[in-house]
Amino acid sequence: MQALERTMGIASLLAEADHGGLSISELAQRSGLPLSTMHRMLKAMADVRLAEQDEQTKLYRLGPVWMEYGLRIYDSIDYISKIRPELERLAREVNESVYLSRPSGIEAVVMERIDSEDNPIRVNDKLGLRIPMHIGAANKSMLAAMPDDHASDILTRLIPKEDVAGFMEQLGRIREQGFADSHGERTPGTSSVAVAVKDGLGAVIGSVSIGFVNYSLTDERLAFLAGKVKETGARISAKLGVG
Repeated sequence: MQALERTMGIASLLAEADHGGLSISELAQRSGLPLSTMHRMLKAMADVRLAEQDEQTKLYRLGPVWMEYGLRIYDSIDYISKIRPELERLAREVNESVYLSRPSGIEAVVMERIDSEDNPIRVNDKLGLRIPMHIGAANKSMLAAMPDDHASDILTRLIPKEDVAGFMEQLGRIREQGFADSHGERTPGTSSVAVAVKDGLGAVIGSVSIGFVNYSLTDERLAFLAGKVKETGARISAKLGVG
């Protein structure tokens, strides 16, 4: 049991690291484990592809087996039958690119993108893209749907402590209006609107968002997109057992 707890603790640290990964000394320091123990743990994890070491930087990151298992679990929650058809419907209704993101520690991962076939001008975020949780409408919608203490804990690891209170007020406004919106936050000239999606236990499992070029955005268009993404989020949550 101790080995399992240590393995999951190391995996959690690696999941929260940036793209470059963490050194063995950083992992030992953050976990409180001796360097020799960390070396043994990482070797054992690498043997079964739970962790991997970059040959050039010598930094460690999560191994590919997590993605393989994650994709299997993703399919097991009736993704094909319950979520994807709603994303496709939304893309047709709004004629824009639609995304599904999922939280992963202090970041979110873009898990799915449905492009409109009729709109050649698209916002094209790649699948697997990891975005810090305080950036973008999709991520803010998820933070707003989480318990305050959880959201605050994530924010304290991403932004200066003195900015957390103001950000929490912003999340309160998102809850009041029922959706999050972002304009030029990551890419100039683009906007997005999003809502969080919850599972049958009420836990935040993701966010549905619409990404679009905003050069001709009007208040009416924004209201239309927000209404459609809210309808989609409600239908998905209902299908997953939130009613």
